Amino acid sequence: MLVRVLIQLVVVVTAMVLVGIGVFVGRYRLRDTRVEWRARVRAAVPITVVLAIVLLFNSVAREVVPDLSWIIEWNLTWIIYDLEGEFIPWLQTFATPSATTFFSFIYIYGYVFLLVFPLVAYFALSNTRPLRELLTAYTLNYAIGLLLYTFVVAYGPRNMMPELVQALLYDTYPEYQHLTRQVNRNTNVFPSLHTSLSATVAFLAYRTRAVYPKWCVVAVALAVCIAVSTMYLGIHWAIDVVAGIGLAYLSVDFASLLVGRWSLSERVDLENWVTALRRS
Repeated sequence: MLVRVLIQLVVVVTAMVLVGIGVFVGRYRLRDTRVEWRARVRAAVPITVVLAIVLLFNSVAREVVPDLSWIIEWNLTWIIYDLEGEFIPWLQTFATPSATTFFSFIYIYGYVFLLVFPLVAYFALSNTRPLRELLTAYTLNYAIGLLLYTFVVAYGPRNMMPELVQALLYDTYPEYQHLTRQVNRNTNVFPSLHTSLSATVAFLAYRTRAVYPKWCVVAVALAVCIAVSTMYLGIHWAIDVVAGIGLAYLSVDFASLLVGRWSLSERVDLENWVTALRRS
């Protein structure tokens, strides 16, 4: 079942990326990429290696973190519930079959597309700084997220109050449990990494809107829908979503600082590059 779900995910997301390349990237950038791809790969390799190490560590740590979290025992579930109350059950009162289908698609396929497509779009740019900032921000999201998951125990709404909150994603599409079980744990909801990574893409899309103006609109819209989907489907609290947005903002800001320090001349180069694009 897992293999079938993964194949379906790869096929759908690949089709979405191909459409995105045609709509947002354009042939002239692809033409330049065929000539410059080696230099761009060399520029992105260091942070890509760091991101791969963090992801590998994450995959191993997922087996250890829940036990360690219970040793530390900072359980924020009731605190979150006391602050937020029954917002998620109220939100689910608006649930319809069409809305559930839409938000389920967004939560699974829209989320993966939103994370993958910017890698392609920014790799198609001669200036590699947006790509390196994106990879650095992804790395920071996962690293800080794992640290928070280690110290904080928090159950999501569907686990906290199953009598009030429906697990709409798994009730409607139970096959997706095989996929989400590989990357999620019931106690790892604060902050929402779905939200933080999506908001990271949206923030960077806004910063590069002079280059990809149409992508900026799509990225922001998708990020908002993904954040809403995590609550609508009963997976995350609203507080998790707010914390995810805060994590995204810090990750993007810190990524810009780190990438800028790697090459002090790049800040001027990027400003000149964006100015030239605006004039053209």
